[in-house]
Amino acid sequence: MQLRELEILAPAKNIDIGIAAIDCGADALYIAGPSFGAREAAANPLSDIEVLAKYAHRYGAGVYLTLNTILFENEIEKAVKLAWDAYEAGCDALIIQDLGLLKAKLPPIPLFASTQTNIRTLQQAKMLESLGFNRLILARELSLEQIKEISDNCSAHLESFVHGALCVCYSGQCYMSSRITGRSGNRGECAQPCRSDYNLIDSKGKVLVKDKPLLSLKDLNLADYIPQLAKAGITSFKIEGRLKGISYIKNIVRYYRAVTDNFLDNNSGFRQSSLGKLYGGFAPRPQTTFNRGYTNLYIEGSRGEWNSGDSAKSVGEYIGKVESTSSDSRGNLIFSYKSQERISNGDGLCFISPKGEITGIRASLSEGKTVHTNDKISLPPGSALYRNYNHSFEKELESNMPKRLIEILVRFISSSEGTTLEGVREDGVKASVNIEGVFERAQNREASLSGIKRQIEKSSGIYIFKLESTDIEEVLFYPASVLNEVRRALAEMFESVPVTKNSNEKSAPDRASLVTQGILEGKALDYRTNAANSHTKALYSQIGAKSVDDAFEISAPEEAELMRCKYCIKFELGTCPSEGSKVKYNEPLFLENRGKRFRLGFDCKNCEMVIFG
Repeated sequence: MQLRELEILAPAKNIDIGIAAIDCGADALYIAGPSFGAREAAANPLSDIEVLAKYAHRYGAGVYLTLNTILFENEIEKAVKLAWDAYEAGCDALIIQDLGLLKAKLPPIPLFASTQTNIRTLQQAKMLESLGFNRLILARELSLEQIKEISDNCSAHLESFVHGALCVCYSGQCYMSSRITGRSGNRGECAQPCRSDYNLIDSKGKVLVKDKPLLSLKDLNLADYIPQLAKAGITSFKIEGRLKGISYIKNIVRYYRAVTDNFLDNNSGFRQSSLGKLYGGFAPRPQTTFNRGYTNLYIEGSRGEWNSGDSAKSVGEYIGKVESTSSDSRGNLIFSYKSQERISNGDGLCFISPKGEITGIRASLSEGKTVHTNDKISLPPGSALYRNYNHSFEKELESNMPKRLIEILVRFISSSEGTTLEGVREDGVKASVNIEGVFERAQNREASLSGIKRQIEKSSGIYIFKLESTDIEEVLFYPASVLNEVRRALAEMFESVPVTKNSNEKSAPDRASLVTQGILEGKALDYRTNAANSHTKALYSQIGAKSVDDAFEISAPEEAELMRCKYCIKFELGTCPSEGSKVKYNEPLFLENRGKRFRLGFDCKNCEMVIFG
């Protein structure tokens, strides 16, 4: 039976973060090149990506280039050149949103359909598979049941986000930023209007909710669902965060490495998609790095409380309650708190007052359960206390990194013909080294065997050696320097043989031979198809579309569906009629921010909320 390979896919804002992610156990990285990467602030030169690919490939890990914005007509040629440059730099796949690239002359490299292609139905998945995509990156809003339906009916590999920030709208279908600011989310320029504060008002102007981040969701955390996701057909567990810092990536990647390894250790039908295990280093603490609170979203097929609450920012890990406050001679705050946790000097703290007001400060001196600050603020007793910067943990992340080592099983063979060290790497590659020289018979057999084991079972470079067996006719005494040198020589031999790439990714298909006629069956496609160039329009016409409108960024309709969301404000407020609420509003309802109003629609048949503007 062929084992199914599972991949932890980590974001890389830059080369340093990418290397740290590999060192903490990532099986693959996704990273932007100099353009078209859907994150303006996370661009990288191809020279850095080439170095990163070489580093990742030592472990058999992959590097995927994000080429996942929609493209204007004058950008196609540049995007194709970038694709070829990425291919030549050693990238293992391209993540794309604009289907027009399928009509261009791309290199022979696997293509992944970005979550921006809005893969939330079996129909959409089958269409993209038929177009030649090796992997489909599913919408975050899917349940396990929906994922399994797609897996059971598609042969493409499936990728699912498991951790990080959540857009309130279906990915690739959000036009609110573009409408408000001219900065398009489909072009990597999102102004994040979903993190802004809004008033909720009714048709008569009554304010129902005032100044709250009504569209801001908690962060995703599906660590507890790794077994179910794997069995439902997911092969890649994706961590969001190409704008996150290095400490976040280290912490979260190692967290998912531990969770996934636990699953692999107890399920024989699966294996890790790259090589190397982690030894030593910090213990992950996912609550300590940036999060807005956690949710499993719709993975169970049911709704929960998804809103991030009073703040769209990270308040951090809950510590306890403020018991009393005072001030020093300069008027700086001193407070005492009740908690099992200990606040340290330099910790960043966040308080939420009983009235919901949020304040952030830094601890300058911690004495027992009393904290001195350099801030002159008023803080009511009873305020909830959170830590959003853990000074000691940040130091540990810097100084106590794990070692990622590839295991080599060794046979030590000694006979009248000579002595040989034979090794087998995790991917099955074999190598051997002879021990040259004349050695005396060991005076103490057990001590000599113990010395052989002790010197062989060390690490050299990225390898750790395990003595699997010995086949010795006569035990000789080998100096430690000789054994160390032969171990290093064996490590160098393995280093010269590339790691066998994982089998999760099929080779790129012959896209010219794909049969795709008639998939769309004469449909008229509107702006939500995101067709911003002639290549994309030609592709849709080729597969049966009757007409294809321009993308929103080319020609925005006067009245448009700016967002469609699985999230619903009525449900969050406990006033969903489908849940039995008798509350009646003067509808339509509106979101209001800085004089701008956006009408809300409620598609109860499909259990979705729509924002018009």
